[in-house]
Amino acid sequence: MSLIVHKYGGTSMGSVERIQNVARRVAKWHAAGHQVVVVPSAMSGETNRLLGLAKDISPRPNERELDMLAATGEQASSALLAIALMEQGVAARSYTGWQVPVKTDSAYTKARITSIDDARIKADLADGRVVVVTGFQGIDDEGHITTLGRGGSDTSAVAIAAAIGAQECLIYTDVDGVYTTDPRVVPEARRLSVVSFEEMLEMASLGSKVLQIRSVEFAGKYRIPIRVLSSLTDPLMSLEEEMTSGTLITFEEDQKMEAAVVSGIAFSRDEAKLTLLAVPDKPGVAYSILGPIAAANINVDVILQNQSVEGTTDFSFTVNRADFPRALEVLEQQIGPAVGAREIRSDDKVCKVSVVGIGMRSHVGVASLMFRTLSEEGINIQMISTSEIKTSVVISDKYMELAVRALHKAFGLDQEGGSL
Repeated sequence: MSLIVHKYGGTSMGSVERIQNVARRVAKWHAAGHQVVVVPSAMSGETNRLLGLAKDISPRPNERELDMLAATGEQASSALLAIALMEQGVAARSYTGWQVPVKTDSAYTKARITSIDDARIKADLADGRVVVVTGFQGIDDEGHITTLGRGGSDTSAVAIAAAIGAQECLIYTDVDGVYTTDPRVVPEARRLSVVSFEEMLEMASLGSKVLQIRSVEFAGKYRIPIRVLSSLTDPLMSLEEEMTSGTLITFEEDQKMEAAVVSGIAFSRDEAKLTLLAVPDKPGVAYSILGPIAAANINVDVILQNQSVEGTTDFSFTVNRADFPRALEVLEQQIGPAVGAREIRSDDKVCKVSVVGIGMRSHVGVASLMFRTLSEEGINIQMISTSEIKTSVVISDKYMELAVRALHKAFGLDQEGGSL
């Protein structure tokens, strides 16, 4: 039988009863002859509770100590799951990230995995055990505990799947797959049976919360198929039924290229726009603006530079709303005076809406339909960004839900077999 990695999110591990249900599900896979490695998150709310305690003590806790603290949440849930598996009659053993070990760099609170030693995991699998490995964490070259950042358990699971040569990584969460858009915004949204890595990467980067973007990057790089499923279904449903549920994230060549032009509508509320007016239009001006922003560890998303008029141009870009105060401060104190901007304008009430689909490569008119739909709804487009498989617009956030609903309908995503 196959070697499978299961990953369970915080909601799936949120109580003793839910942990017992996870154990029943894993035991079912083990009884069917599969070798199983499980990567659980901390129990729902536990990481926030721990970090809140640290913030109660210090407004700026030391990041190394934050990692020491946060890593305990996954350690507790992994041990509880191993105990629950033993109660199901399944031999199991839990490991922390540093016991495996999962080696990382030393960027505390946002470390990146450099290597994974699979020896202990494979030895236990060979002995018939289910192996439980804490997600979200690892150890650096100096022996310090590190964490991978929020949502890092997804990345841990995919990285472990790659390291041990798993056939598939199953991500169990509180939703039953990837949808054409957020069902809370568009009740007619449909679950997708298959999505390409490229589409999922765009959706994750554009605001879809189903998977952490780094996990999708990892899966695409190491060619590990991912299936997103719900952990809230009957844990004893048949394997055949379970494996045909959810959404399979796989390689483009495995899909029918002509099946759909647009696969989904993604959106992000957490956007802010910054504009420098009448900047001298000369070589190096873009670097003069974005260099200090990058030095402040702020990611820039959509960028727009207007046509030169009388030797000056307007330069706009978007950042995550959480970075907006810092970005504005850098603009006002450093960049604006240095580049000679006439004025700095800012708007933290914008959002980004995107249409995504690999079929856009071979079809024309997608952007045209998008722009016409927004125009008919009276929605002004402030900025545009495109790639081979997506078109994104920045608009006022008060129109976000209207835009998503209108685009979802315009591209036929509310109908089976959409779009176009």
